[in-house]
Amino acid sequence: MDISANSHQKLQAVPFNRVWIDDTFWASRLKALKETTILACLEQCERTGRIANFAKAAGLAEGPFQGIFFDDSDVYKLLEGASYSLMIHPDPELEAQTDRIIDLIAAAQEEDGYLFTYYSLVTPEQRWTDMNKHEMYCGGHLIEAAIAYKQATGKSKLLDTACKLADHYDNVFGPGKRHWVDGHEEIELALVALYRETGEERYWKLALWLLEERGHGHGKGEIWDRDDMGAAYCQDDKPVSELSEVSGHAVRAMYLYAAMADVAAMTGDKAYMDALDRVWSSVVERNMYVTGGIGQSKHNEGFTRDYHLPNETAYCETCAAVGMVLWNHRMNLLHGHSKYADIVERAMYNGAAAGISLEGDTFFYVNPLASHGDHHRVPWFDCSCCPTQLSRFLPSVGHYIYSVADRGIVVNQYVQGGTKVTMAETDVKLEQKTAYPYDGDVQISVWPSETRRFELRLRYPGWCRGMSVRVNGEALDAGDYALDSGYLVVERAWCAGDQVELQMEMPVKRVRSRNEVEDNAGRIALERGPLVYCVEKADNAHLQFDSLVVPEHAPLVCVRSRDFGPPVTVLRGACPEGRTFTAIPYCFWDNREPGFMQVWLRERQEEMLYKG
Repeated sequence: MDISANSHQKLQAVPFNRVWIDDTFWASRLKALKETTILACLEQCERTGRIANFAKAAGLAEGPFQGIFFDDSDVYKLLEGASYSLMIHPDPELEAQTDRIIDLIAAAQEEDGYLFTYYSLVTPEQRWTDMNKHEMYCGGHLIEAAIAYKQATGKSKLLDTACKLADHYDNVFGPGKRHWVDGHEEIELALVALYRETGEERYWKLALWLLEERGHGHGKGEIWDRDDMGAAYCQDDKPVSELSEVSGHAVRAMYLYAAMADVAAMTGDKAYMDALDRVWSSVVERNMYVTGGIGQSKHNEGFTRDYHLPNETAYCETCAAVGMVLWNHRMNLLHGHSKYADIVERAMYNGAAAGISLEGDTFFYVNPLASHGDHHRVPWFDCSCCPTQLSRFLPSVGHYIYSVADRGIVVNQYVQGGTKVTMAETDVKLEQKTAYPYDGDVQISVWPSETRRFELRLRYPGWCRGMSVRVNGEALDAGDYALDSGYLVVERAWCAGDQVELQMEMPVKRVRSRNEVEDNAGRIALERGPLVYCVEKADNAHLQFDSLVVPEHAPLVCVRSRDFGPPVTVLRGACPEGRTFTAIPYCFWDNREPGFMQVWLRERQEEMLYKG
């Protein structure tokens, strides 16, 4: 079996630290991340005792454990985000802060490698007794932070700590040792990443063993004993290779599928690939909101039943939207098909981007598609997985833009900026100029270090119904390009300075649900390009919640607005009574005065009012 890293992937990702972004959508968020978000999360982790827990566990400070048992993970995710930011924007002060925290983490590690401050401070004798206590979940986030910090700074102290912890896992668990099913997946994909960083095969083999532990009755702990949760909540009700329907906690499911895709990329395991394909259909075709959000229920922070997609009570955890990006990106690399990059785009621009304010200092945990006006971002949560998740996700968005195939370069996302890749000892620089996501025109400049023949694969977005391409000003005939797996493929001998111009039709679309989605009967959602739109009280003072009707043939026009900083395209239309309404991108809602918000709008006056 070939287990070399990524040997069975059709595409290889271009790392975000080799990508630059200077568009109006993501660049402003990255600026807020650097100037506000990371510092805000750092301050909150200090204020709430999350960082102090490590000092206490190390014997460097006195006092009880503070917070929730899995709060270590927030510190680790913050460190990962800070590391990514340091890769892009070196900052000696931030680096000194992270070094201080890393010293505390390393000091808190026990002699045998164990590291989990809750058990160290509260009940040391109970470690490894409840599989839902997130011991390995926290360890997985430590591993990912350690890899990021080593890559950002060259310093190995945190990576040494992470390896010692992973070695502890490997000493305690595995074939012929103790069984273990971690209640909250994360460690599995982190161990694969650690193998790729260190080359130590025992790490990926432990990840595979942990995946194979699921569905065989090994799960033990409070969650497994609850009738309303049980094994399915943790995706432990059947072996992973037999998965066909999504179930349970949404974030846990996304991390599981991401780890399975990582293992399949190395081993080529067909059973894993087939299971991933089946469950992808279950998620995307029957359990995903138009925003790319997933997880309908607050009760289990996850899935209920097919086509049950309530709007006002939608859970759609921000972490789950990020999980959709992580998993679908891996599926895109594995299969080389653009339909997965379409989902990455949908979740990035809508479900995930909505989770943070434009200022970068307040957050949504839950992302409903309708609100009477009582749902708002806040600076922090008792369970603050989403703010720290965003602190590591936002600086890595460049990771999802480009990839490399055997025969060329792939453009998965259209974002102004560029990258530089190496193919067979030839350096190729790509630069994009575009007003995307508000405009479908994209100009790509190609700069190979020497004239070279290769493919340029350009994603043909699923929302796009027409695309024209010019190379150096000349329109391409049908024989000059091919359509393959959702990409428009141009193969030629590329010279320095060649220009590719894309024109993607970007009309306003009225989206209707399948009949099975009862909550959206007689309703439409508005989309333009990758953006889902909503109506908000701030623009529509004359409207009440669910009073807007958008007739089938009512014209909708695009207007530029500066209400959100850089120019944003909003939609204007006419109400039946003759007044106008404005719809804004969903990701920008709740950045102004409070009021109602709605994505799914009535199409006929006689439809019943939204029930909520």
